[in-house]
Amino acid sequence: MDYTNHLTKWEDLVTPYESTRAGFIAIAFEKNIKATPFVEEAKSLRVLIKDVKKPNELLNLKDIYPSLLTAAGLSEKSLNHLTENDKKEAINNLIEKFIEPAGKNFIDELIYRFLLTRGDSLGGMMRNIAGAIAQKKLIRCILSALSIKHRNFKYLHSITKKWIDGDIKDTSIEENTGGLYWNNDGNSRTLLFNITPPIVDKNVDMCIFSCKYENFSKKIINDASKYIALGELKGGIDPAGADEHWKTANTALERIRSAFILSGSNPMTFFIGAAIENSMAQEIVKQLEDAKLTNAANLTNEKQLNSICHWICDL
Repeated sequence: MDYTNHLTKWEDLVTPYESTRAGFIAIAFEKNIKATPFVEEAKSLRVLIKDVKKPNELLNLKDIYPSLLTAAGLSEKSLNHLTENDKKEAINNLIEKFIEPAGKNFIDELIYRFLLTRGDSLGGMMRNIAGAIAQKKLIRCILSALSIKHRNFKYLHSITKKWIDGDIKDTSIEENTGGLYWNNDGNSRTLLFNITPPIVDKNVDMCIFSCKYENFSKKIINDASKYIALGELKGGIDPAGADEHWKTANTALERIRSAFILSGSNPMTFFIGAAIENSMAQEIVKQLEDAKLTNAANLTNEKQLNSICHWICDL
């Protein structure tokens, strides 16, 4: 089942407006979910300080010390590089220069500044959210393909680093999956996400190996002949960044091909992207026709995504 199963012309790859709109809404929804703990923290902080009459009294509440540091603009990472005196100075500056001048609204001022710093943390989390959503969507689609084919699978838990028997009915598998394992007509297949093959010496979004999960080792990852396919996944949905995403992915795929050729191997390469515009769609299809790229699909197109997932399962 190659790319011609779901692509007949370059226009098929282009992301339609409806998919772009749905993608932005999905990211906005995810952003609200991620923001909820920060909002709840702010509510809890307000309860702790509701009876404080003067800004200086804040210094007497030991429980809110971490929150004062946050409101002062100090991130969790920055705290590792500061002494206690540095931290106290930051809090004193906060109170003297911002909280006290707010007058009777000083509690609101503190809450706003607390949320402002927390918003920076949220922004850092959200920079990777499109990729995380894309990976979860891809994993669920692969699992559906394996289920249809009646193939058992295992998944690598991204936190415990242990391989666990998979259950298609488990609706949270994709949340903590760093890899998948299945058997294709007696051939063992192990798919790992976001690893750095020494052959390439750069992060690769997806690497598919010909090996059993329990045999996976440093020796395998250094063996060019064990790689069946390597792919790039770009989940960003903003059309304005589409060309840049493809440029980055294409450079990575070129690097992969060149590195493996030098190693005497020629694994397949594939690309899956959410935001695909006209010019890049034409270039991708040209690479497919020239057999430079093995497969490609638009992440937002269910037919294409399912087709390439069946292709992955059948490698």
